[in-house]
Amino acid sequence: MKYGKLFLIPSFIGDNLPGDVLPQKTVDTACSLDCFVVEETRTARRFLSSIGMKGRLEGVEFHELNEHTPDEAVEGYRHLFEEGRNVGLVSEAGLPAVADPGGKLVALAHRCGIEVVPLVGPSSLMLALMASGMNGQSFAFCGYLPVKADERRKKLKDIERISSLSGQSQIFIETPYRNDSMLSDIASHCRPSTMVSVAADLTLESQTILSMDVAAWGRKLAGGFRIGKRPCVFVLSASDGF
Repeated sequence: MKYGKLFLIPSFIGDNLPGDVLPQKTVDTACSLDCFVVEETRTARRFLSSIGMKGRLEGVEFHELNEHTPDEAVEGYRHLFEEGRNVGLVSEAGLPAVADPGGKLVALAHRCGIEVVPLVGPSSLMLALMASGMNGQSFAFCGYLPVKADERRKKLKDIERISSLSGQSQIFIETPYRNDSMLSDIASHCRPSTMVSVAADLTLESQTILSMDVAAWGRKLAGGFRIGKRPCVFVLSASDGF
């Protein structure tokens, strides 16, 4: 069986113009495809329309892969690549398969001998790390921390301890409406000397990137600072041993 390729197509992480964040090769490759596996069809159609496929989506196939997609349905997507057909994978924001269920399709491609082609585009995690001033040689992505306050605070102490012992920068994210609760917990429960970077609205005109120790964050919060309901990445680095 001759299979096509799986192209991993980064999407915007904000309300961007294509030329601001995507290389022309990524745009051209996406626009050449007629089959996509996406996290949410409506969002994907809007993204593809904005990069040059407006008026050309009528004959394009969309297949959804999200947190609710059963494994057997993902396995069935193998047939999309038959007869040499190329397929694009698009997530809701940023890089496909990074903090994204699309990784299951990438794993399927490797099992089937389908060539995987990652394309260049924005990553909020790497942009935040780059701008944090913290260790970019050794780092870990922790995903979302627990929703419940007690569990979240315990997890913060855990990753602070890991960072202290290993020197690793710890990257994590939060649902936008809990950003300020997260920052408040950091200010209240992490050590005063621990460094924390907050990167909100990356790639947008409203972008905010601030790095300071927990003691300084406490003072800033007391002065009325709020992140608000904006997409945000947190980076934590604890400098001393426990």
